[in-house]
Amino acid sequence: MRRKDKEITDRELIDRIITGCQVVRLGLAQDNIPYIVPVSFGYDGSALYFHTALTGRKLEFMAANPGVCFEFEQGVTLVSHESNPCNWTFSYQCVMGYGTLSELVALNEKTAGLLQVMRQYGPGEWGFSNESMDGIRVWKIAIESITGKQSKDKFLALVGCGEARTASL
Repeated sequence: MRRKDKEITDRELIDRIITGCQVVRLGLAQDNIPYIVPVSFGYDGSALYFHTALTGRKLEFMAANPGVCFEFEQGVTLVSHESNPCNWTFSYQCVMGYGTLSELVALNEKTAGLLQVMRQYGPGEWGFSNESMDGIRVWKIAIESITGKQSKDKFLALVGCGEARTASL
């Protein structure tokens, strides 16, 4: 990372950013053509989970290349400057990474992946009918690398609260 002063190295903070997000943006590629798509997700600390319809454009890209990248962001706010537009910036926290995609095919794996997605959005245990499970595909992204970044004001707020740590990923 070029801006080491903005790098997040605390894995607990990275996990909090991810769990605080509503969507993950997936970067896919096929025949040298990029494709970015936001999806709902689940996260267990080492993998991401999401579901799709049985057909669609993203499935074509996923079949062509199981290598994916992903991006999360939260707390994005424009910070303007009253007299110098070159001093405008953003306040933010983001997490980016790479992984390998695989489909969960066995019913117990599909159910576990879908339950992980549901846990991202609310408490409780859920049941899924065979009919509903037959109408979707469930995917897992095994995370291979992950990094976080935040604006200086976010870092200073953490230091002020005594939460800043520097643990390696």
